[in-house]
Amino acid sequence: MHASSLPYLILFISTVSFAAGERFKEAPEFFNSPECLIVENDDGFFCSEKAVHVAMTLDAAYLRGSMAVILSVLQHSSCPQNIVFHFVTSKQTHRLQNYVVSSFPYLKFRIYPHDVAAISGLISTSIRSALDSPLNYARNYLAEILPTCLSRVVYLDSDLILVDDISKLFFTHIPTDVVLAAPEYCNANFTTYFTPTFWSNPSLSITLSLNRLRPPCYFNTGVMVMELKKWREGDYTRKIIEWMELQKRIRIYELGSLPPFLLVFAGNIAPVDHRWNQHGLGGDNFVGLCRDLHPGPVSLLHWSGKGKPWVRLDDGRPCPLDALWVPYDLLESRFDLIES
Repeated sequence: MHASSLPYLILFISTVSFAAGERFKEAPEFFNSPECLIVENDDGFFCSEKAVHVAMTLDAAYLRGSMAVILSVLQHSSCPQNIVFHFVTSKQTHRLQNYVVSSFPYLKFRIYPHDVAAISGLISTSIRSALDSPLNYARNYLAEILPTCLSRVVYLDSDLILVDDISKLFFTHIPTDVVLAAPEYCNANFTTYFTPTFWSNPSLSITLSLNRLRPPCYFNTGVMVMELKKWREGDYTRKIIEWMELQKRIRIYELGSLPPFLLVFAGNIAPVDHRWNQHGLGGDNFVGLCRDLHPGPVSLLHWSGKGKPWVRLDDGRPCPLDALWVPYDLLESRFDLIES
C-alpha cells in the first residue's frame, strides 16, 4: 500500500468498522533482523523467491481469527518485512482489505477475489456446516488463483497461531517429485475418513494403494507447504475436482474438503515435524470439547474442530489452551449492526 493512499483508507475504515460490527486495533510494526536478505520492495516482491509467501482465505466470519494469524506470523518472524500475504476472498473484498490495512498499515499483501459459483456446485454437505463454505475449498484452486510467477506458498487456516519463525516452515525441503509438505499422522484411523461405499468398492479403495511413495497417512490441510508450479504441471486441481464430482454421484466421504486431498496426495507428501501443526485444539466436529496439546515441542497451535477460541472466549466458556490465543486477538470493540 502506498503511504499517500492511507489517509483515505483509514477514514473509510472507521465507517466500515461500525457497519460491520467490529473494530480492530492497529498492530505494531515489525522490522527485519540485520542478517535478513534484502528484498526489493517493488511489484517484483510479490513474486520474489527470496520472500516468504503465505496464502490464506479472508472472510467476515473468520476475520478475527485471520487477524490473529497475521500478527502471530509477523511477531515471531526474524524477517517480517520479507513476508508477503496472499488473501483469497469471495465477497466484501474492499471491506476486508480496509480491515487489513487498518490493523497492518505496513503489511505487504494482495487480495484475490475468487468467484465461488463453480465451487458451490461441487460441494457436498458434510458433518459440520462450516466445512461446506465455498471459500473452504479455495485451497484446491490456489495454483490457478495466485500469480503464475509464484512457485511456493505456505497455506494457513484462520484458526491458528504461530509461535515460531514461519521461514523454517516455508523453506522445508521438498523432493523434486513431491508437491506438498505437511505433518503426517500415521496413527490416525485413516479408514474413518471414507464411507463403507468407498471401502466396499475395490475400484475406488485401490486408489490409496496405487502410485504411493509410502503407505497413506492422514494429514491436516490447514497447514501445508505447496509447490504451485509442480501443482500446475501435474494438473492437481483437476484431479481433486474429479473426486468431488464423484462424491456428488456416490457418497464416498463425509468430511468437507479434506478427503479429496487425501485421495490425491496421502502417501506422497513430504512429512513435516508435528510441531508445525498441533491440531485438534477445537475439539471434534460435533461438540468442540477441550483438548490438550500433543506431546512434543510446539511451533504452531491449530484450533481445528468445532470450537474456535474467540467464540468460546466470548461465550465465557474458554478452554485452558484458548488463553494462548488471547495475546494475538486484535479485536478492540464491537458495535451493533446498522440496518440500511
